[in-house]
Amino acid sequence: MDKERIVQESYNRLGKSYQDTRLKVKNIDELKRFTELIPQKGKILDAGCGTGLPTTRYLIENGYEVIGIDFSDEMLRLAKENVPDAVFIKQNIIDLDFPDNFFDGLISLYVIIHISREKHRGLFQQFHEILKPGGILLVTMGSMELEETGEFLGEEMYWSHYNPKTSLKLIEESGFSIIEEWFTSYNWFSEDEKHYWILAKNND
Repeated sequence: MDKERIVQESYNRLGKSYQDTRLKVKNIDELKRFTELIPQKGKILDAGCGTGLPTTRYLIENGYEVIGIDFSDEMLRLAKENVPDAVFIKQNIIDLDFPDNFFDGLISLYVIIHISREKHRGLFQQFHEILKPGGILLVTMGSMELEETGEFLGEEMYWSHYNPKTSLKLIEESGFSIIEEWFTSYNWFSEDEKHYWILAKNND
């Protein structure tokens, strides 16, 4: 089975069990850093929205127009129940179908780490194209270089990411200027789980 199918089918099976675990960390401080830079009532893409909790709901409750995409049918089913005021579309993050200069902001949390790292440059270039000039990007990346398939909440899962320095360089080379970068550490899915955050601005 290819790596993309592993991720898709595992999230279809995980459903609410993933949602319940995800809600242990709401990332409110991080979301505030992002939304402080987005115009009021701006249009935001939640790329890899999962069940819509907590990110999409937070954005909707704070007055933003949100489109959430995911390639898992079960994630989207739950998202539509959880956040009925958002728009949800089944779409693969590596093949985005939106006009250029369409969004004021784009957020992708705990998603890109499941995409083959050889595709990360092209993904960031797509983000650059669909964001408006000056649009804001917030992503979580891996805190170390990794390429593996393993167990995640009882399901098979795939992870792939570069080290932070390389991820940062890819985003800069895709047309973004870095506003801020930082690490977080949570006892969430595993002990002392670390993530690397990048907040950036579209240079165009």
